[in-house]
Amino acid sequence: MWSKCVRRFSTSPLTRVRHPKLRRSPHYATLTDRDISFFERLLPDGRAITNPDDCLPYNIDWIKTCQGQSQLVLKPKTVDEIQAILRYCHEHQLAVCPQGGNTGLAGGSVPVFDEIVLSLRSLNSIGAFDENSGVLIADAGCILQTLDVHVNQFGHTMPFDLGAKGSCLIGGNVATNAGGIRVVRYGSLRSAVLGLEIVLADGTLLDCLTSLRKDNTGVDLKQAFIGSEGILGLITRVALACPTAMSGVGLGLFSCSSFEKILSTMRLARKLCGETLSAIEFLDASTYNLSLKNLQQTNKPVEPNNFYILVETMSSTYEQAKATLDKLANTALEKEFITDGTLAQDLKQYKDLWAIRERVPEALVADGYVFKYDFSLPPARMYKLVEETQKRMKPFSNVRNVTGFGHLGDQNLHLNITVQNGYSDEIKHALEPWLYEWVAKERGSISAEHGLGLHKSKYLELNKGKQSLELMKQMKNIFDPKCILNPYKVLPYKID
Repeated sequence: MWSKCVRRFSTSPLTRVRHPKLRRSPHYATLTDRDISFFERLLPDGRAITNPDDCLPYNIDWIKTCQGQSQLVLKPKTVDEIQAILRYCHEHQLAVCPQGGNTGLAGGSVPVFDEIVLSLRSLNSIGAFDENSGVLIADAGCILQTLDVHVNQFGHTMPFDLGAKGSCLIGGNVATNAGGIRVVRYGSLRSAVLGLEIVLADGTLLDCLTSLRKDNTGVDLKQAFIGSEGILGLITRVALACPTAMSGVGLGLFSCSSFEKILSTMRLARKLCGETLSAIEFLDASTYNLSLKNLQQTNKPVEPNNFYILVETMSSTYEQAKATLDKLANTALEKEFITDGTLAQDLKQYKDLWAIRERVPEALVADGYVFKYDFSLPPARMYKLVEETQKRMKPFSNVRNVTGFGHLGDQNLHLNITVQNGYSDEIKHALEPWLYEWVAKERGSISAEHGLGLHKSKYLELNKGKQSLELMKQMKNIFDPKCILNPYKVLPYKID
């Protein structure tokens, strides 16, 4: 029966096309009927999935750039079950791909070959919320939006916000150190994580689940797991500091003639909005128009121009949040930084304006196959990279759009190239490694918030250097000496 399942499984060539030098390591064992029987006993009620059709969604990433060949998906409900799974896999040399909501964009959330998928979706209990400290404890499989709704009951909010909040899981967010739109106000996710519970590769439980805001006792071990993308251990529980929710929120959308005007508007917003400033996002005209088209929005909220900037403010009162935006809009018009603008007058308008930015990824996927990149760069150089990429893509008739948008307040550029008729190896070679080398020369980061995953791992040394890379490898060997966790990703994979 098991051999029939293997033969029926259909795999996409895309992972192999994008990464032709990758080979399945003989270091890992092949799944057997005996292994399957063990996991089916451990996880009754159909939580050990072997049907190829049911396994398929766990093998394909959200933007369909990767498809693995896993023939087993495990859905534990408890930490004890996760420990037993990893203990068995460690003993039998079986590779494991930890998976959260599978919303990753760097090929890190799906198997490369036949790694067992360990899905955290069923580990989803919400723990205690301390109203005195504002600290929430939750299982790694909790959906970000569900947690936000939960803490809202107590007058608090989650310290970050993502377009994928309705499906991404908090464990995956922490494992990739997700950014989002409110880093300007609340800082990076790393700063909000007070404690973690982690299951190591051999099934050992590492308890770093403190909920204290100040704990200066020795080395802060949890930091190694934030942003490690599941290669060091599997995050099972999180303690998060949740800020007080502001009752007053304002949002303005403004159009600008140049990126220099965008930067001028940003500097003015920081000066005039002060502590009320919560988000600064920008979109170029191509991104903006694609989003409106996807939203089927024919009435454009502001007059067309080359660039657009969204500025959000938060305060204890709506009047104060709106007053700072009014001042920003009037001053920016007087200084000719902006050519037009609109302020959200109610919750519906607020959501409609944010939808233009938040649904950009969906609009890009609708436009064609997407080459997605996320970089951190000095603000003055952010859009220069988009312009250089546009020039580089001109000879390719199948390129539909080269777009730039992102989190301007924390220097995070999202660069996207959409291509008609699917993936193009020729375009990939024109973009890589040129893009990564360009960013490295500018002292930028080749991964601002998406992580390295499979797609960027071989370029890690460009950013971190040989010494840092060597230390990372040593850490991997300490926490996962048999290298069974999320193999072929993050750290450069040695080709035999």
